[in-house]
Amino acid sequence: MSSSPRRRPLLVGATALGVLLAVPLPAAAEKADRDKPLQIEANRMSADDIRKVATFEGEVVLTKGTIRMTAERIVVTEGEQGFHQATATGTPVRFRQRLDSKDGKEAVWVDGEALRAEYSERTERVELFEQARVTRDRDEVRGEYILYDQRTEFFSVRAGKDTTSGRVRAIIQPKSTAERPAGEAPAKPAAAPFTPAAPATQ
Repeated sequence: MSSSPRRRPLLVGATALGVLLAVPLPAAAEKADRDKPLQIEANRMSADDIRKVATFEGEVVLTKGTIRMTAERIVVTEGEQGFHQATATGTPVRFRQRLDSKDGKEAVWVDGEALRAEYSERTERVELFEQARVTRDRDEVRGEYILYDQRTEFFSVRAGKDTTSGRVRAIIQPKSTAERPAGEAPAKPAAAPFTPAAPATQ
């Protein structure tokens, strides 16, 4: 009787893939992520060493430091100069990464989801396709395509051609009083213009 495949961590670099996935990310939003090992867990895995392609299927979890991506299927390929490209599909694919803290503030997370995601080591970008959504702190953007640049924390959002409204959506929360720089106060209403009184008539 054949047994069902067991879910176990696939520690990249310790498998027959050799160095296919062993190259660390350059810089990322959380800079410590670049020194962390890439790990993938899945129910099934197949590899083509000649084409330098690895396919992971079944409750796939990709992690590297604070970076985490979950999907039903992830295909990883090795390109020029040893950089890797991961293409993930799922319903949905989910992506998460912590941003470096700035100005003494607590670090926040970037969360994204879509039906398909592409993650590139070379460009340090995550692209989300179809029913895409990204949140950062309490801000949110939605569209059929979202590009997230990890180095610059830049977002680009586009609506799809087949969407009903053909528009993107963004929710930007107001800055709280605690987040305002020291000494900064809400703007006061402008004073009414001064009008000199008319001279008294004799």
